[in-house]
Amino acid sequence: MEDLTQGPLGGPPFCALFLCRLLASMAPTLQQAYRRRWWMACTAVLENLFFSAVLLGWGSLLIMLKNEGFYSSLCEVENATNTTQGAQLQRPTCDDQEEMLNLGFTIGSFVLSATTLPLGIVMDRFGPRLTRLLGSACFAASCTLMALASRDTEVLSPLIFLALSLNGFGGICLTFSSLTLPNMFGNLRSTIMALMIGSYASSAITFPGIKLLCNAGVLFVVIMFTWSGLACLIFLNCALNWPSESFPAPEEGSYTKKIKLTGLALDHKVTGDRFYTHVTIVGQRLSQRSPSVEGDDISQDAPGSSENPREKSVPFCKSLCSPIFLWSLLTMGITQLRVIFYMAAMNKMLEFLVTGGQEHETADLKQRATETVEFYSSIFGAMQLLCLLTCPLIGYIMDWRIKDCVDTPAEGLALGDARDGVATKSARPRYLKIQKLTNAINAFTLTNILLVAFGITCLIHNLHLQFVTFVLHTVIRGFYHSACGGLYAAVFPSNHFGTLTGLQSLISALFALLQQLLFMAMVKPLKGDPFWVNLGLLLFSLLGFLLPSYLFYYRAQLQREYATDWEGPQKALRSSEVTA
Repeated sequence: MEDLTQGPLGGPPFCALFLCRLLASMAPTLQQAYRRRWWMACTAVLENLFFSAVLLGWGSLLIMLKNEGFYSSLCEVENATNTTQGAQLQRPTCDDQEEMLNLGFTIGSFVLSATTLPLGIVMDRFGPRLTRLLGSACFAASCTLMALASRDTEVLSPLIFLALSLNGFGGICLTFSSLTLPNMFGNLRSTIMALMIGSYASSAITFPGIKLLCNAGVLFVVIMFTWSGLACLIFLNCALNWPSESFPAPEEGSYTKKIKLTGLALDHKVTGDRFYTHVTIVGQRLSQRSPSVEGDDISQDAPGSSENPREKSVPFCKSLCSPIFLWSLLTMGITQLRVIFYMAAMNKMLEFLVTGGQEHETADLKQRATETVEFYSSIFGAMQLLCLLTCPLIGYIMDWRIKDCVDTPAEGLALGDARDGVATKSARPRYLKIQKLTNAINAFTLTNILLVAFGITCLIHNLHLQFVTFVLHTVIRGFYHSACGGLYAAVFPSNHFGTLTGLQSLISALFALLQQLLFMAMVKPLKGDPFWVNLGLLLFSLLGFLLPSYLFYYRAQLQREYATDWEGPQKALRSSEVTA
């Protein structure tokens, strides 16, 4: 009898083929997904909040893993720096155990950032559906592994490395796949994008919430299995509602063709204005012209008729080796290292503020330090919800006065003709690229000022001041990714955006690997004193101001070029008036 678990000629098993075909048949069309876009957006925000970058709430997870006894075998009871009270036993904790667990966080956070480049390539090829299905499956597997490993930590503690890696990979898959969904919202795209990034950044609140459940008496293994089951619901939601095709951007011609015009053919209640809008867009695309000023509401819904041919001619190596991209790598790498190191070392820093160093530790101070760390880590986790407020703020900074801009001097003259009947002679138009650069300069300058302020508060030996440090850390995390994305969109060709963003995330993740060495130096040679490490990082973070400084110089060059381009048409206009 034929084995149904084995495919022909040793190929994939029939059950796997059947599952793949079943999932493919469940995928909605792009038009169906467009009608479900609000459901998809609301569920994506919740899924990002509770399943994406949850690993960034490492301070609370570290306490739970120590309570469960992961790598407690590295600690000898008589030499342990502390003991964690359990229901039936005392589990020793020590610096060796914390270093080993922190290594797991380093690997997981590296996977969380470094895999954006290959994920971008996969999404360009297969769309966000496959990425999201894979991410939810990996996240469910990571929770299951943590639950199983907690049953026998003496033997299964090494599974925590695989679990944290799958957690980081699954989380970034969910995040990355949701970043193309705002394309379905037209003028609301920036707002929806800010919500997606904000929910991703706020997901660090999840582990502090789980820690509260553990403190209330809920078993760690029960929570992990339940979380794994909820991740399976994400898999089901994606299978039913996310299309196989990529979401086209409003600037792309396929947006009107696949969504708007198809919807027009299916809609029997079409107004004259809507029909005029679609026909005008099609005519503009066929004539390869930009939308006219008379179609202002057209450009808002589907702006830009065709891709700039000059962008296609720009080689990728030129973008890769440009000073702006190289300076951005340095700035983003510094910021990523600063943010990740604080997450990894926060518990140790708080412990040092209470005890004053290992040489001053007493039993009472140890107990007080444990209680203080747990309290402050919970506060830090709760503050991550601020990202939902700060991300729209940086989005507002990046979009400042964009709607009032024109692309070229010729468009500025056309705008004057359309509005006044006569071209405006004196009013110089606001150019889109220059305005985007101005917004990026403001965003990066503000982010770097906050980063320096964050470094200063880390140096001050005051426990209550750490609340301010928590706020600054949260705001910075919400700012710097959005600022970088806005800069790349303003300066580089659109067909280079995904690859450059993925490469930047990969290099920033490599920078962040240094935090493990800094953590080991702080724990062993410096005996838990973070002052010198924080001082070095503060001085290093000053290099971040080089990027906005170069952007200021680059903007001045562009302004001179645009000024020359503007004066030519103005002179021709004046000469034609004299002739008339």
